[in-house]
Amino acid sequence: MSTKKFLSMFLVLLCVFSIFFAESIELQILATSDLHGRFLPYDYALNQPDYSGSLAQVATIIRELKSENPSNTILIDNGDTIQENLSHIFLDDAIHPMIFALNEMNYDVFVLGNHEFNYGIPTLKKVMRQFVPKDEDPNSVLCGNVYNPDGTRLAAPYKIVTTEDGIKVGIIGMVTPNITRWDAANLKDYIVVDPVDEVRIAVAQLKGKVDVIVGAFHMGLEQEYDTYGSGVLDILKITPDLDVVILGHAHQKIAEMYYYNGKIYRAINGKIFDERENDITQEVKLNGTLLVEPASRGGVVSQVVLELEKKDDKFEIVDKRSANHDVKTSSGYVQPDKELTRKLKPFHYKALDYANEEIGFLVGGPLVPEDEIKGIPQVWIQPTALLDLINSVQMYFGEQVIDRKIDVSAAAAFREDANIKEGPIKRSDISLIYKYDNTLYVLEVTGSQLKKYMEWSVSFYNQYQPNDLTISFNSRIPGYNYDIFKGVYYEIDISKPVGERIVNLRRSDGTSIKDQDVLTLTVNNYRANTQLLTYGPVFKEGEPLPKLLGRTEDHPNFSAISGGDLRKLIEKYIIEVKNGVLKPEYEENWKIIGNDWDEELHNLVKELANEGIIEVNKYKPVRVEDIQSFIKAY
Repeated sequence: MSTKKFLSMFLVLLCVFSIFFAESIELQILATSDLHGRFLPYDYALNQPDYSGSLAQVATIIRELKSENPSNTILIDNGDTIQENLSHIFLDDAIHPMIFALNEMNYDVFVLGNHEFNYGIPTLKKVMRQFVPKDEDPNSVLCGNVYNPDGTRLAAPYKIVTTEDGIKVGIIGMVTPNITRWDAANLKDYIVVDPVDEVRIAVAQLKGKVDVIVGAFHMGLEQEYDTYGSGVLDILKITPDLDVVILGHAHQKIAEMYYYNGKIYRAINGKIFDERENDITQEVKLNGTLLVEPASRGGVVSQVVLELEKKDDKFEIVDKRSANHDVKTSSGYVQPDKELTRKLKPFHYKALDYANEEIGFLVGGPLVPEDEIKGIPQVWIQPTALLDLINSVQMYFGEQVIDRKIDVSAAAAFREDANIKEGPIKRSDISLIYKYDNTLYVLEVTGSQLKKYMEWSVSFYNQYQPNDLTISFNSRIPGYNYDIFKGVYYEIDISKPVGERIVNLRRSDGTSIKDQDVLTLTVNNYRANTQLLTYGPVFKEGEPLPKLLGRTEDHPNFSAISGGDLRKLIEKYIIEVKNGVLKPEYEENWKIIGNDWDEELHNLVKELANEGIIEVNKYKPVRVEDIQSFIKAY
C-alpha cells in the first residue's frame, strides 16, 4: 500500500473515530438564593443555634461537590443575601459577613435580590464593591434591569465565566421589577424596567461568544401582583433559548424541571413524557430550559450538571440534569465548614453582643396571652399588647413625620407565635416583636378607603358556619397580611361574607366614621407600597388611592435611626418613651362577633385540644360532628 493511500485511510478512520468518540466534559453549576443573612448556623434574632441552613453548611456541601469537578464548577448566588438575621448591624463595617463568606468560597457571581435594595442605593453600592470573585472581575455583581438616574446601569447585565477547561458560560442576572413597590423611596430617580427585553438583548449579545447561557433571575416562576416581567415564564416566552435558569425570591425548592415549547415538564426518575406518554427526554433536555431553585436561608444547594462535547472548538450540550442537596439529611444536619466558621467568628461575636444587650424590662406578663385553644394563635383573635405596642410606636413616630395627630395605625403579627415573656428585654427580642426591616409611612385616607382596607384585612377569617366550634383562617392568605387597627373601634362579624364584615366602625371618642371623613393612617412601607398606594386587591383600577403624606426615610429626624427602621423605632420607644419598662397593656378596641356557637361544646373543644386528645387545624374549624364521639362522655 502506498504512503498516500495509507494516509488517506488513516484520516478517514480518524474522522470516524472522532464522531463516535467526541471529547465529553461536564460543567457543574452550583447555586444558592435567598440566604437572608445566615452566615453561620445561628438565628441571632432568636438568639439561638439553628442548623436548618447557613453559608457555613453550604460550604461543606459545595466543597464536596467541587471535589468531583474542580476544573469546571461555577458558583452563583441569586440574591436576598444581606438582609435579615441582624444583618443590618454590619452595613457600616468594612465588609458584610455574607459577602465575606461568598468571597472566601470563591463565588463567581452575585445577583441582586429585592431585599438588597432595603437599605438605600449608597449602602448597596458599598456592599457591591465588597464582592470579589475568584477571577477578580469587577463586573461580577449582576442586575441588568436597574439603571442609575444618569442612565448608566446600576450593575452589569451579564458576565462571561471561562472554566479551566475552556468552557465559556454567559450568566445573565435580573431582579423582579416589583422592587419599586417595596422600596419606592430608595429607588426614587432610579429607573427599573421589566427584565424581558433586557434578557433578550443580553442573549443576543452572548450568542456566538459562549457555549452555555444561564439566567440567574431573582423572581419566581409566575408573575407577582400581575406585574409583567416579574415571573420567569414571562422571560422564557420571549427568550426560550436559555440553557439554564436559576430562580429565587419565591423560596421554592425546584429541580429537574424544564420549560419547552411553552410548557413546563418535570423529569420523573430521569424521564420526561408528553401528554401521549411518549418519552421525549432528550428532546426536552437538548432544546428546553432547565429550571432550578435552591429554596431559602442556606438550607439547599442547587446543582446543575451539563454534559458537553467539543466540536469545532465549541462545546455543545448533549445532556442536562439537576439535583438539590439539602443541609438536613436522613442522618442529621450537614456540619459547617470548620475553616470558614473560624474566619466568621468575629462577625458571630459582634452579632451575639448586639443581640444580648438589654434595653429594658417587661413586667406583668407576656405581650400575648397563652393560646386559649392549642393550635389557634391568640394574637389573631383578640387585642394584645404586642400589636398595641407596634401600633403605638407607629402613631408616636408618625406624628413626628407629619407634625400632627395620627388617627389610625395598622400592623400585623408577622409570626403567629410572636411574643416576648416577662423579664429583661434584649435587643434580639425586638425581632420577636417585629421581624422585618420595614420603615414607616403616613397616608391620608377617607373613611371609605379605610373601611375597604379593613375589609381586605379581615378576609383572613373563614366565614363562620352553623355548628362551627372554633374560629379558622383562610389558608391562602398569609398571616402577615392580616392587619389589626388602633385608633378606631370596630367589630368583625365573621358570619358575614368577605367585604361585609367590618361593623360599628367609629373613632376613639365613639363617633361614627363616615365615608367622606378624612383621616391620617400609619402603616409600614410594605403595606403602603404593595396594597394601599397602588391598584390591586384593595383598590381597583380607576378608584382614588390614599395620599402619601410622609415617610421616615425622607425625614431628617430618622436618618440616624436606620432611616426609620421600625425595629429600631420600637427599641427607641421602649428606652425613651417607656423609660425601659414595658407592661402588657392594650386597648379593647375590637372584637370578633357572629360566632354563635354552643359555648359548652366550644369549651369541650378547648379541653380536648389542650389535653392533646384532638388536634385543631387553624385553617379548618372544628365542628360539632367532629367531636360527636366525645359529647356523650362529656
